[in-house]
Amino acid sequence: MSLADILLCSVFALTLPAGQLMFKWAALGRDVARPVVGLAMLANPRLMLAGVWYGFTALFWFYVLTRVAFTRAYPFAIAGSALVPVLARLVFKEPLSRAMLGGYVLVFTGLALVVWGKV
Repeated sequence: MSLADILLCSVFALTLPAGQLMFKWAALGRDVARPVVGLAMLANPRLMLAGVWYGFTALFWFYVLTRVAFTRAYPFAIAGSALVPVLARLVFKEPLSRAMLGGYVLVFTGLALVVWGKV
């Protein structure tokens, strides 16, 4: 992979946990007096922001796939997903066990193999 492709995929990998953190932020800030489903969700500006972010992320993913092979880009998406619980721990003080951390180390080790391994 070229350095430009690695950077592009890395930026995408960071957009995923950012969106997930926005969804959690929206859930924490919702009006508990209103129902969670239906049109009432449209009254949650944090949720709307998260939705717009995910729309941007989907368009960015499309762009990435126009430049990078799917088999090379997708491990970055997996790594981005693996960042979500780690960031949830840092931002929202959610629990994170040693076993979970060990699993995430394996995910990132796999990503390193994909990026720097011979094709």
